Amino acid sequence: MDKFDLEDPLTSLDGHQSDTISALFSSESDHMPSYNYFQCLKTSDFYVSFRQEAISLILQAQYSSNLDPYTQYLAVNYMDRFISWQEIPQGNPWIVRLLVIACISLAAKMKEIHFSFSDFQRDEGFMFDPPAIQRMELLVLDALNWRMRSITPFSFITLFVSLFQLKDPPLTQALKDRATNIIFQARNEINLLEFKPSIIGASALLLACHELFPLQFPSFETSVLSCEYVNEEKMMECFNEMQEMVNNEMSESIVDMVSSSSSTRTPVSVLDCHCSKSENEGTNSTMATTVTPENREIKRRKLNGFCNHSSTMKISQFQPCE
Repeated sequence: MDKFDLEDPLTSLDGHQSDTISALFSSESDHMPSYNYFQCLKTSDFYVSFRQEAISLILQAQYSSNLDPYTQYLAVNYMDRFISWQEIPQGNPWIVRLLVIACISLAAKMKEIHFSFSDFQRDEGFMFDPPAIQRMELLVLDALNWRMRSITPFSFITLFVSLFQLKDPPLTQALKDRATNIIFQARNEINLLEFKPSIIGASALLLACHELFPLQFPSFETSVLSCEYVNEEKMMECFNEMQEMVNNEMSESIVDMVSSSSSTRTPVSVLDCHCSKSENEGTNSTMATTVTPENREIKRRKLNGFCNHSSTMKISQFQPCE
């Protein structure tokens, strides 16, 4: 099997370029979380907290296991798709850790890079044996129908950039780099999960254009909308969400800079910091609650023998989140 490249997931396809492009757009929905997952995240604090903790653990792997951002992005994609089809049992905090290890392991295998279970688990303070991890990997593979060559927003960057007809390689690279950073940033945003990868990729490029080449933005926008596969309404909706995300991040960065530059801290500021921390801890405690979806077909899965160093744990059932 060829080494997997997020920017070119269909390398194994033969034929004309137009056929490959058509296959790319027609297949992208197969590599998205279900729409009902987006609805679950809007109504259930449990799923929001579970996802936040999972992403946090995946991002920490960058430091403990030296994973590149693309491998992390792929692991998040696997995690989101898995949760969208499988209801997560409550009261088992070890599940998120085991799922994260399995998703990172699968992503690392697809990218053909080394990932050390022991190093990552030791740094994070938990331990699962290899058979338990392998069984979890099989659950993920089954839930994803073995579609591991994920089509992501990165898969569309080169295509959309080619529509801009930029002749300066450094400017083209700067545009791609900024769009890539925006896509990585968008990984955490729940409101962007409902959009197709192509729409996210196009919106990220347009936002990068708006920042770097504002005078050329109208022509770039026209070029993207000339693509027959792009839905204008969805793209503009995604663009607006993404722009708000970037603006919020910028505002938070400015506040952090101002706060860090302050040489003194008043009792009021210390109290505010303590209250904010308490509110965050209160939010995290919502993982003890959940919303049980009704009127849906239940797919039951059983997995026995998950063990850590202190006790034996079981996933008694998984159910589709639909």
